[in-house]
Order: sequence, then C-alpha cells, then structure tokens
Amino acid sequence: MAKDNEQDDLGPRWWWRLNPLAGGLGPAGRIMRAAVAALILYLLCAPLIMWYEYNRAFPAFFDPAPAASKGQDAGAGQAAPAKGTIFAGALITMSERMLSAWLPNDVFYPSVLLDNPQNFQLGQLEVMRYATRVLRDKLSRQRTTDRIDPEADRAFTSFSNNPFAWVFPSAEYKFNDGVKALQKYRVGLEQGASAFYPRADNFIELLDQLTSLLGGVDTRLANAPREGSVRMSEETAGDPYLKGEQMVQAKTPWAQIDDNFYFARGVAYGIREVLAAARYEFRDVIRLKRSQELVDSVIEELGLADFEPVFVLNGSRDSIFANHSLSLMATLEDVRQKMISLQHMLER
Repeated sequence: MAKDNEQDDLGPRWWWRLNPLAGGLGPAGRIMRAAVAALILYLLCAPLIMWYEYNRAFPAFFDPAPAASKGQDAGAGQAAPAKGTIFAGALITMSERMLSAWLPNDVFYPSVLLDNPQNFQLGQLEVMRYATRVLRDKLSRQRTTDRIDPEADRAFTSFSNNPFAWVFPSAEYKFNDGVKALQKYRVGLEQGASAFYPRADNFIELLDQLTSLLGGVDTRLANAPREGSVRMSEETAGDPYLKGEQMVQAKTPWAQIDDNFYFARGVAYGIREVLAAARYEFRDVIRLKRSQELVDSVIEELGLADFEPVFVLNGSRDSIFANHSLSLMATLEDVRQKMISLQHMLER
C-alpha cells in the first residue's frame, strides 16, 4: 500500500518537474515553456509563411514597352525613351521582382522546402546572366574593339555569383549590386554617357544566346520520360562539328522531374520579358525585316508556358496521367524553332 502511495506521489511530481507547460516553475522552466510555445506557434504559422513566399516567387507578366508604343496617349510632347532604357528597365524590373523573395539560398524551415519556386527563380537568373552577357559584349558596344561599359560588366559579374550563397556575402547582396549597376547604366543611357546599339546583328546575337539556353532546357525536359535512353542533345542536334557530344544519357531521377519543370518555366518567363523589351528596342529592324508577326507569336507562345499543375506527373505517352515535362517541352521547342526562323529572317 505504501508502495502504491509512493508511486502516486512520484508520478505527478515527476511529470510536474519535466512538463514545461505546467505552472509553478522557476525562471528556467518559464523560459523553456515560452520556447516550446513559440515553437508550436511557428509550426502552426509555417503553412501560411510557405503560402506567402510561394506566391511572391511567381511574378505576373509585365509589358516593359512605353504606353505610346501600344497606341495609348503618352502625353503631348513627351519624348521617346533613350535607346536601351526600355531593355535595361525590363532587366531591372525582372531582377527586382526576383529578389523580393529570393529562396534558393534559404537554409531554415519552412521556406527551405519550397523547391519549386526556387527552381523557377534559378531559371529567371539564368536568363539574366545570358541577357547581361549579351548587353556587355554586344549591345553596349559598337565594335568588339570598343571599351566594355563598366556598369554592364558589373551587372554581368554580379549576377554570375553563386545563387546559393547565404552569407559573406549573400546571393541577394551580390545580385542587388547587379541591379544597381543596371540602374546606373540606364542613367548613363539617358545622359548619353552609355550606349545601346539596336542593330540586326545584335538582335541576332541575343536570339542566338537565348535559343541556346532553350536548347539546354528542352534537353532536360526531354529526359523526363520513364524509359531511360540515349537521346540527341537539342543544343548540338545537326551540328556537323560536334560528333562526340550529340548524344546524351537520358536519366533523370524522379525527385528532379519537378525541378526541371519549374526551372524551364522560369527560363520561359525571363525570355518572354527580355523579348518583349527587345521588340520595342529593335522595332525599326523588325519592321524593316517584316518579322513583327513572328516576334509577337514567340512572345505569345512563351506566355503559354505559364501553367502550374497540381502535381508534375511523369506518365508514359499513352498513360491517362499527363507527362507535364513533355507538354512544356513541346511549347518551348516550338518557340525555339520560331526564334531560329526569326534569326534567318534578320540575316537576309
């Protein structure tokens, strides 16, 4: 009987001492209780945090062209923007939206689990790198022997940094430096200190670089089918000088199917905005080559890549479960072929 009483006494006392939610504790116990309560609150709020960050990571499309170019009243006597300012402004807007919620370098729960928007942003970043490289090497120089614009060079260098760096310095810090460089470049264009050359050969170079990027994206999407095989790379297909690099092993792990899908979506979003700006900057060349309809078609089809299935499935071609990677690849491959046709039209 005494032993039962002793257990009855020790049981509640033992639980009282270790339970951080119980009252009557000292300062250490109250701190522990507050920490546990904060952790529980955080876990409950985590889904809301993830929902908020997820929606911020997928920005809406925007048209960088001024109102006057779209048939709207831009105001009496309003001068046309300086050459290149619309293109630079599109890169600035896209990068600022991208950096409003940069997720790939997050290391803490819950945003670290948001791998889909992370890959979407990495796709946008890749377009920024390609676009700023062409801006530095071609668009801002009349000849290849001319001096490289320091702000265009700074922008490309900044966006080329490690996107996963967390501190010392963080990726956001370096990318924001690239945004500042683009802003200074735009001011230089307005003041005549910098240059932008909307020639046909520069437009061809921009299209060539973006087409190359799309080729790599298409290859990654083509590797999504369940059956593993050796496939021809979209980047080297038909190139007579690259015999040993035309075939690639198509073997994508199941966990990377959605990563490639959202990376491709990010690339499509970025290319659409870059080409929307280029449509305005190269409007005279496009009109001269009578390629306006083709440019508009490319931009419109890139907008069709903006779809988000509930689950990114990997079914076979005859399955009732759609293979979303192949569906997206079909859209982007059509875009890529039209961009190649546009290059041929500009070369005439």
